[in-house]
Parts: sequence; C-alpha cells; structure tokens
Amino acid sequence: GRCGVARPHLWGLSDAGATSGRIYAAQGGNGRARARSRHASGGGQGPHGGGTMGRLKYETARFEASYGTIAQLPEPTTPEVSFVGRSNVGKSSLLNKLIGRKSLAKVSSQPGKTANVNFFDVDGVRFVDLPGYGFAKVSQAEKQRWANLISGYFEQERSFNLVVSLVDIRHDAQQLDRDMLGYLEQEGLPFVVALTKADKLSRSKQAQQRQALARQFGLDASRMLVTSSQTGQGIQELRTMIEDACL
Repeated sequence: GRCGVARPHLWGLSDAGATSGRIYAAQGGNGRARARSRHASGGGQGPHGGGTMGRLKYETARFEASYGTIAQLPEPTTPEVSFVGRSNVGKSSLLNKLIGRKSLAKVSSQPGKTANVNFFDVDGVRFVDLPGYGFAKVSQAEKQRWANLISGYFEQERSFNLVVSLVDIRHDAQQLDRDMLGYLEQEGLPFVVALTKADKLSRSKQAQQRQALARQFGLDASRMLVTSSQTGQGIQELRTMIEDACL
C-alpha cells in the first residue's frame, strides 16, 4: 500500500530517518490500498453526463478555494486532474495557459509560492494545484506541512482521473522527479509527464531531450508531452488528454 514506503526526500525533506513513515501515517494511512473509482460520484459519468465525449469550456474556469491542511479538503464529487512538480517547474504558468487565463493561478518569480492545495473549477472538473516540492529556502516545518499536503491528498479516496507531472525539459532526470513518477507508477495512478519550458530549446533538441528523459525515467516516450506556456506548444494535446480522462 501507499503507506508502506514513505519517501520524505520526495518532497524535499532531508531527515529521512526521523520522518520516515510519519508523512503518510499522519494522514491516517494504514497500508491498505485505497479504492479508486474513475469518478467519485455519478456512476462513472463525467460532468457532461452519459459518458459522451465532450469538450471542457475552459473559459468558465474559476478559482474555487485554497486549503492549508488535508482536513480542509472538500469531498470528491467531480472528476479531478492534479498537477505536481518541482517548485520552479512553471506549474502556475502552464495552468494559466491551459485554461486560457493570464492570472487565474498566481505566477511568481520566486519558487515555492504555491504553499497550499489550490482547487479550480473548470466546467465541472476540478483542477488541483499541489504545492511544488524540492524548494530548499523554507523551514523544515513548512517542508513537512507541504509533504503532508501532497501525500495526504494522494492518500485520500478521490477521483484521480489524471495526474499531470511537470518536469523541466532542459535538465536531465532529477531524483525528486524520479521518485514522484515512481510513486505514481507504484500506486497505479494515471499520469502524463508534461515537459515544460520547451520554448527554451530548438525543436530538434526538444525531441532529443524527450527521448533522453523517457530513457532516464524508464517510461515510454508516448507518456511524455512537450509543452510551453509561452508558445502554447502541446497545450491542445494536454487538453485532449484531460478531456479523455474526465468526460
């Protein structure tokens, strides 16, 4: 089960010995696998009913709420798409590009600004922005709180329709990202890797890095999508993946 292997370093915690096992246990974990329904309610139907393929109206996106503790999280009543990644990977920028708004998700030049779990409603589908991991310039107590938020979210019985794991395309595979993707695979959570900041590389270098990262992560390259919040590259493809997972 998810509680069997605690990985404090995954969230940027350094004292593995002292915190091992507590990150998940603190959220009431007991080692058993959580049930995962495709949708938390509605008999497997998406927000547009009947399982008929539809398209999300991204222009209706609105900020729903921000939560600082797991106990505050709302009941899962709709399909959910969660976004995870390092604190400087460009998560807020990608979210804004995805929903076609400039500042719905707060963008900051200072990493580590997403310190809570932020929920957005996008035409009946919840987009869940999780705290960035791996940011060193915060206190150990704040790192622990972020760790509890991330692991606590995934420990709940929620509608995990798709996890979008963001990785900076410009760098070789980082250990924190290896751990994150390994965790998602271990738990059987459906995910896609969004390779961010692709506009910083030429098209040939993008293709080269995509293949290299796929090898380094041990994933099929088809699970990795090259994206840019600046140019919009890969955004429509990501929207289609989200819609296929939720509607």
